[in-house]
Amino acid sequence: QKIDIAFIGPEAPLAAGLVDALEKVKIPSVGPKKDVAQIEFDKSWSRTFMKEENIEGCPAFKVFNDENGLKEYIEELGDVAIKPAGLTGGKGVKVIGDQLPDTTDAYEYALGILEKDSVIVEEKLKGEEFTLQAFVDGSTLAFTPCVQDHKRAFENDLGPNTGGMGAYSDTDVILPFMMVDDLEKAKAIMQKTVEKLCEVTGIPYQGILYGQFILTSKGPKVIEFNARFGDPEAMNIMPLLETDILDVMEAIVEGRLEDLDVVFSKKATVCKYVVPAGYPDNPDSDKEIVFGDMGDAILFYSSVDEKDGKIYTSTSRAAAVVGIADSISKAERIAQDALENIIGDLHSRRDIGTRALVRKKVTHMNKIREQKQS
Repeated sequence: QKIDIAFIGPEAPLAAGLVDALEKVKIPSVGPKKDVAQIEFDKSWSRTFMKEENIEGCPAFKVFNDENGLKEYIEELGDVAIKPAGLTGGKGVKVIGDQLPDTTDAYEYALGILEKDSVIVEEKLKGEEFTLQAFVDGSTLAFTPCVQDHKRAFENDLGPNTGGMGAYSDTDVILPFMMVDDLEKAKAIMQKTVEKLCEVTGIPYQGILYGQFILTSKGPKVIEFNARFGDPEAMNIMPLLETDILDVMEAIVEGRLEDLDVVFSKKATVCKYVVPAGYPDNPDSDKEIVFGDMGDAILFYSSVDEKDGKIYTSTSRAAAVVGIADSISKAERIAQDALENIIGDLHSRRDIGTRALVRKKVTHMNKIREQKQS
């Protein structure tokens, strides 16, 4: 069959060099080649690259291949985040004060990672997280609206990290706790990252670049880059895309995004996942799910099995619903109403996109900005 363009979604094929292999048989791809995709799949390379190229937003960090100096650096920083260097599906990072009670626990966790991977020790960043994604043709970046993902399994941002329990976006390109200057700084970081990736590797970055940022008292800092769309963030953004996605894909592989007006509708979105009971640590799989009336929400199936015309859970996130409206609260209501009509041994976060949680994020960010002024 004649394949015009391949769109590579998951990170594992990118890390395996699928885009490079497709190029050899003259199939263009929306997705970066292996040498530049390591911005995601090798966290130690990514951090070192940022530091050496003087890219803004890089926290204090060190990469360890053995335990030499590890304990001392953890104690020196005090508040730390511990990260495996490789891919972990968004569930490998642990932070003091959240999943790790103190520096002793951080050290023990880091030692466990060292048994099979390098470990990165970073300063703990305090602020509000947001995601900025972009279509990239090698030089031009066409940015999407910002999204805030919710990684923690339980309401009020408690519990273990997950692949993402849901996310929201606003009618504007920024989120309620952000200022326009925050967005511009994040855009500049991503633009410089694309330019320096090409300089360092000699390979233009073409595909999707995902920047996960945390907005601190000193501006946006980079938590990580991904070489593809976020999950759930893509489900917030892609339904808003008014420009034909095929036109965007062609512009990416032909290097002419600069000439294409990539437009998103000015709507708010709220995405909420349903997951198996016990997820992420002890998910209860192979349980039937019944999907009722979704109303105005969009339903996205994720990790489910179909047997004899029925849908069953697996061990990962099962399905997501997305509400789209003229405000975050209205979009949240659409998504939550849909969730009420999904029956099964399932769990979801009711608080994502609610007025109370959004207000809490705004208040938190205001306090952080006040700390900067004082």
